Amino acid sequence: MKTKAPLIALLGLCGAACDDTTNDIGIYTDEDNISASTAIYEASTRSLAADSVLSNSNNSFLGRMTDPETGLQVKAEFLAQFSTLENWEFPDYGQMIKNDQGEIEADSIEICLYYEKYYGDGNNPMKVEVYELDTTNVIREDSTYYSNADLTRYINHKADGPITSKVFTATDFTVPEDDRESSSYSPNIRIVLPKDYGTFMLRKYYENKDFFRNSYNFIHHVCPGFYFKLTDGNGTMVKMRVGAMNIYFKYRDTARDTVYVGMGRFAATPEVLQNTYVENEGLSAWLDNNNECTYLKTPAGVFTEMTLPIDEIYEGHDNDSISQTQFTLYRYNTEADLAAAFDIPQTLLLVRKQDMYLFFEENRVPDNKTSFITSFNSSYNTYTFSNISNLIAYCRREKRTEAAKAGLTPEAWAQDHEDWNKVVLIPVETNEDNSNNIVSVTHDMGVGSTRLVGGINDRTSLQVIYSTFQ
Repeated sequence: MKTKAPLIALLGLCGAACDDTTNDIGIYTDEDNISASTAIYEASTRSLAADSVLSNSNNSFLGRMTDPETGLQVKAEFLAQFSTLENWEFPDYGQMIKNDQGEIEADSIEICLYYEKYYGDGNNPMKVEVYELDTTNVIREDSTYYSNADLTRYINHKADGPITSKVFTATDFTVPEDDRESSSYSPNIRIVLPKDYGTFMLRKYYENKDFFRNSYNFIHHVCPGFYFKLTDGNGTMVKMRVGAMNIYFKYRDTARDTVYVGMGRFAATPEVLQNTYVENEGLSAWLDNNNECTYLKTPAGVFTEMTLPIDEIYEGHDNDSISQTQFTLYRYNTEADLAAAFDIPQTLLLVRKQDMYLFFEENRVPDNKTSFITSFNSSYNTYTFSNISNLIAYCRREKRTEAAKAGLTPEAWAQDHEDWNKVVLIPVETNEDNSNNIVSVTHDMGVGSTRLVGGINDRTSLQVIYSTFQ
């Protein structure tokens, strides 16, 4: 369905026009005798349950929460490797303080998981078990891991259970309140590892310093990383930004004949692997009974699929150029209990359904041709894509070209390629360079939820502007 209205003279407006065979932009004047018209079409939307997403976020997540909207639980736990600086060095062997048996020994070792934020209740107790990974079965950097991948297969199963466990709260009450409120305080979950593990790492260094020469050697010969498994608790999710493993030891400054406490730090950063496992079951069945609108839920939850009325848009407009195609997604206000726990997704990627996996696997960025980015407008409670006319033209051109190659009519080809005119809206996070150009796009793995107008009850309006040479 559509409604149509003429546009009066352009009054010298410089218009940008794109047809279905070129992406060139033309600048026109009054002498070009261009007329323009508008039409409004309706696009259908539905919720699409995501069984998993590519788990390549720069952040890791740990915790469990119950979605008050669905009554379903979402759980996150993660695997992390730790890196070493190039050519890392501990003090000379002769400077190290030895134990009574004349052997090097660590004083202590800890892992600090520094978190950016938490969702839910900061006072809620949660329990995590820490498992050492296996140097003979190291997770591969050149492989693709989705959020439902069984990362526990990289655990060192020869070990007798977890290396340690920790009951934590997002608010660390072992730190005085004044210190927690200080600008210099970085909230973190501190996990103490067995002292013997620190001793093992120190002795590995003096056994062969090449094991610490770079992160690859360190991971394959000393510390392959850890799996952080959530075993108890509900109501809190923590968003980690970096982890640090600190080994404390004593050494002597021979020049001053003074004993110092030293620390070796190894970091879990984007330079090494961090993968989050997400368990978010039951969404497909729940969506079957809740289709009066559409949803966006993270992590690895729900996307919104849209079917674009491309054939309708071009009906009667074979000789026209589509200058602009815009649409707005309207968000329902969220109930208080959900708003208190779950964030509103702030950034949406629009991508063709057939590219929704390859886009992330190939580390693509929006090209404003088959993929677009927009941000949530809190003032209007909306997400607006201001111009997807390139996508409309691309899909139509593909349909005609591929049908001709296959010796089919465009209609017959479309029946065999049912996703040709479908796009998916996916919550994402972006990284920009100093010029604000997007350099990477990853799935939003935070705890988020929102409802959009659409589904079986409502349609989304696409506003199309046509330009025609007289």
